[in-house]
Amino acid sequence: MELTDLTPAERRVWDAFPRGERVDVREAPDEDAADGAAWGPERTVRAEVLGALLLDGTAAEGQVAGLNLKGFRITGKLNLKYAVVEHAIRLRGCWFERKPLLYGARLRALVLSDSALPGLTAATVTVDVVLRLSCCRITGPVRLAGARIAGGLFLTRAVIGTPPAPAGEPPATTGPPPEDPAAPEPPLQFNHADIGTDVIATGLTVHGQTRINGATVGGQINLDGARLLNPGGDALYAETLTVGTDVRARGLHAEGRVNLTGSRIPGQLGLAHARLVNPGGTALRASSCAIGEVWLRACDTIQGTVNLRRSQFDLLHVEPGGWPDTVRLDGLGYGSLRPHLPAEQRLPVLDREEAGYLPFAYEQLAASYRTAGDEAAARTVQLAKLRRHRRTLPRHARVWGLLQDVTVGYGFRPLRAAGWLVALLCTGALAYGLRPPAPLKPDEAPEFNPVFYTLDLMLPIIGFGQEEAFGPRGWYQWLSYLLIVTGWVLATTTAAGVSRSLSRQ
Repeated sequence: MELTDLTPAERRVWDAFPRGERVDVREAPDEDAADGAAWGPERTVRAEVLGALLLDGTAAEGQVAGLNLKGFRITGKLNLKYAVVEHAIRLRGCWFERKPLLYGARLRALVLSDSALPGLTAATVTVDVVLRLSCCRITGPVRLAGARIAGGLFLTRAVIGTPPAPAGEPPATTGPPPEDPAAPEPPLQFNHADIGTDVIATGLTVHGQTRINGATVGGQINLDGARLLNPGGDALYAETLTVGTDVRARGLHAEGRVNLTGSRIPGQLGLAHARLVNPGGTALRASSCAIGEVWLRACDTIQGTVNLRRSQFDLLHVEPGGWPDTVRLDGLGYGSLRPHLPAEQRLPVLDREEAGYLPFAYEQLAASYRTAGDEAAARTVQLAKLRRHRRTLPRHARVWGLLQDVTVGYGFRPLRAAGWLVALLCTGALAYGLRPPAPLKPDEAPEFNPVFYTLDLMLPIIGFGQEEAFGPRGWYQWLSYLLIVTGWVLATTTAAGVSRSLSRQ
């Protein structure tokens, strides 16, 4: 490109490039790049000029060359497809007429903070230092699939995608119109990308799907205060995501499904104060995941199904009021459940299981209480499990189960047996004390004792010689039958409960 072809604004950029000097043509530090379409020729440069500098420009002696612009209107397409660029690219607060094409390029650093773009095509791009899109307004898709970024990816307070317009109104835009407004692809995608350090996206807003499935992030992903808006679809599609530390999403607002299936997060999945909304569908899917700690503290009630099947968590922190009406917990394992609450507050969630009665869910909850040293709560959960199981049995089995429950609480309430025994003992002793039964052999019968006679009827193993020596008549005989049957029931159910307790040990 001949120097004589350059406009005055382009000449300023051309002269500053060899020394890496910044060229700032903003009229105010806080101006909005979304208004860049109205900027005049004194602030306009052609994308081909920038491309020529980046591909063929050289550094001044003893200087580090680089493109460092602020507040420019960039016309045409910045085409660096497959290019190897040795200079840093810093285009902050700029307005782009067309989306840059960086497919397969190798860059040192790319900074587009505070800019307005109709999109960004940078799939399989390699960035040696950092990629910054902080505070950008991007109306079209940002394609970073397969990107390799040695440093971090910054999306702080960026707005990506175009919100749907109310019926009969044109769509609202905050920057250049997208080149293909009808394109159905996700507005933000860095699926299968490899990020060396962190993804910082605090305050990010995405209108449409955020796709990061298969991505590998060496550090953390920070989505604190982000708004991911894709009602009826996937707000966050992050299957098989792998991070080095945490996924932070405190105060996240997600409309649509948050899908983390198969993800590996050794630190925290922090969803404290988050709002997950997908009525009629799945709001949170974190099945087959391995996560250190899952925090759903102080969240609004999740609107939509929660699917945590086959996942393993070291710690799960969730208040009972945060669970939705339908859950899928088959195979979910967790070492600790917080906050520590009475079992009666945790058990209703297990009744919301979509698949119905799941023994493992009760066993897991009981195990978490045992880990916390709360044996009483663990027994309450085990009792609730047997009661829930009883509802799945045939009628005759339900009757027998109900009898065990009422008498000794399936062996988990042994004091009930003692209470029944005392009540029956008092009844029998009083009845037979008022009207002793006649001896069967008057010459050989021992002295009658109503207490030991009643015990002889009730206890199937111990004998005091009273039952064989006396024979009641009339309704007293029927009372003796009742005492014998009740004694056998109490003995059988108590033995069953003891057996279950020993097997758990």
